[in-house]
Formats: sequence, structure tokens, C-alpha cells
Amino acid sequence: MWEHSLMPATTRLISADDAERLAVLQRTGQIFFAPWEPVRQDPYFTVAGQQAEVENVLARHSRGEALPHVILDEDAQVVGRITFSGITYGAFQSCNMGYWVDEENNGRGYATDAVRAMTTRAFEELGLHRVQAETLIPNVRSQRVLQRVGFVRYGLAPAYLKIAGRWQDHLMYQLLADPR
Repeated sequence: MWEHSLMPATTRLISADDAERLAVLQRTGQIFFAPWEPVRQDPYFTVAGQQAEVENVLARHSRGEALPHVILDEDAQVVGRITFSGITYGAFQSCNMGYWVDEENNGRGYATDAVRAMTTRAFEELGLHRVQAETLIPNVRSQRVLQRVGFVRYGLAPAYLKIAGRWQDHLMYQLLADPR
């Protein structure tokens, strides 16, 4: 199992044992996350719902399509998630990255350190060429995380994802292993 320790955050592969903690974070952060997430049904916020989410992403991981990690604080408590999805090799050698940190720990550097650690892994261990991430236009905090790590904004995707119940535009960011 790969772990990366950059203070203050550590990331590790998600496990079934994380479902209970993730359910707590999702339930207590429901209002905080609402503007940035798809509309979720009530079962999503339960332990069983998070168990299903973990099983699904671990199945995609076993097929080499995703790399799902949790973000840990200094006390090894789960404070968020970071996931590579759509991992593609061949001529593309790219993936998409999504992440979140709970409200209580937001703004403490966990997301920045996790993004830095995971992109290093993408290039050095997975051999990818490109990591892509998108943010809603008003999500300036997430844009700053990406920019601190070296991501470059390269476009706008109109009506890209259905977030908070409506199709919303997203800013597109990428980080290349070997920028020209």
C-alpha cells in the first residue's frame, strides 16, 4: 500500500473500514458540501451508503480505473478523500482528480498536500502524463489549491457537471508530467 506523508496530510488507499467515518463527515458536512456536489439521496449519508461507495470505487481500483485515497490528519483521522478516476493509458496516459476535505479541516493545507502527493504518484509511480481537475467557477479555494501545486487553467467546460441540481460550467485545470 502506498502512503505519502507531507505535513500535515497523509493519504492512503481507502478501505471498507473508512465507511463509518466517511458517513459522519458526509452527514455533518451536508450543507457545507451542497454547493459543490451533486444532489445526493438520503442513503448516501449513511454507513451503508458509504460502504456501497467504497465498494464501488475499490472495484474500479481493482480494474485499474481509479485510485481512491482518504486524506488523514496528523492523528491518522480521515478528514477527506482524493481520487483519481478515468485512469487511461496508451496514447492518453491521463486521469481525472477529485478531492474534498471536511468543513472543520478546510483551509489547513490538507487538500494542497494531498493533491501534491497524489500528482507525484501519478507521474512517478503510475507513469501518467497528465492529471486533470475541474472546479466550479466560484470555487476559488479549490482553484488556489490546484494553482499552488502547479496546475494550469486551460479552459472552460460549459454545463459540464450537474452540481447542486443544475448543469454548471467548470474551469478546467491540468498538470503535466513533462510540460513543454
